[in-house]
Amino acid sequence: MIKNRFSILLGIKKMDRRDIVKLTGLDNHTVLKIYQNKTKGIDFATLDKLCFALECTPNDLFRYIPDDVADKHLYED
Repeated sequence: MIKNRFSILLGIKKMDRRDIVKLTGLDNHTVLKIYQNKTKGIDFATLDKLCFALECTPNDLFRYIPDDVADKHLYED
């Protein structure tokens, strides 16, 4: 499973969704869907803009957690 850490990074950076919209030019609805983890995928251009705004890498935004890991709570942030 892929864990979306967008909301966590916003908290760490002390930013909100409006800041991301202003910095990236992304649509507010797009940012909201990513924040709420209601997307089925993400375009590379969108990912690039998020990484720019948050000064991070894709690995910071998303984490891979194997489906067969019994103690998934160990991977929680």
